[in-house]
Amino acid sequence: MELRLSLFGINRSIDVSRFVRFRNAAVVLASALLVIPLTLFLLRPAAVPDLAHGNVAGARALLAGWAKGDMIVLVRHVERCDHSRAACLSGNDGITDRSRSVAVAVGAQFEQLGLDKTDIYNSPMMRTAQTSGYMFNKVGSGDEWLINCKGTMLRDALAHKIAGRNLILVTHSECMAQLEKDLKLPGSTLGYGASLFVSAETLNKPRMLGFIEASDWRSVTTQ
Repeated sequence: MELRLSLFGINRSIDVSRFVRFRNAAVVLASALLVIPLTLFLLRPAAVPDLAHGNVAGARALLAGWAKGDMIVLVRHVERCDHSRAACLSGNDGITDRSRSVAVAVGAQFEQLGLDKTDIYNSPMMRTAQTSGYMFNKVGSGDEWLINCKGTMLRDALAHKIAGRNLILVTHSECMAQLEKDLKLPGSTLGYGASLFVSAETLNKPRMLGFIEASDWRSVTTQ
């Protein structure tokens, strides 16, 4: 298609089809720029849920799974001394003195859930051993897999899971991040004493339930 113009006696012809093609290409490009980010947004892995602050469905799933002995829980050690100006409990490689109460408080929450059919392991580092001692009155040794966990956290956790018994692993933020990675989930920034819950009802298809920060247990509700 041509558009003929006459201006000051000078004739000009313009190929309008080129402008139409350009407009169509621009529309396609603009659509792609909108659709691609939206598609990536919709297909991104879901964030790990917070089981506190009114997440009733998540809390109920936790209680139901715990009652059946289906849960794997990774618990981060409480405040480490060498990353704080607070007084050490004993030794620079352990926890702070003030964090003992945090460990005891979290342990009391697990006691309410019930620990009669629960296996508890801790990494051999001083901070995790002390945390496990104050949290669960139990300290194990030799479980190097709870600190040397790169690429193996989920596999090793499932290997230690006994049917009908919950599994608590006192470990480190790196191993919690590795578990999330193994489950193809985005990493979370979890604080000292946080707990990460995984349902192992089906061992070949474990499912992330969510996390509870140490200070948020009181906001967990099933009502």
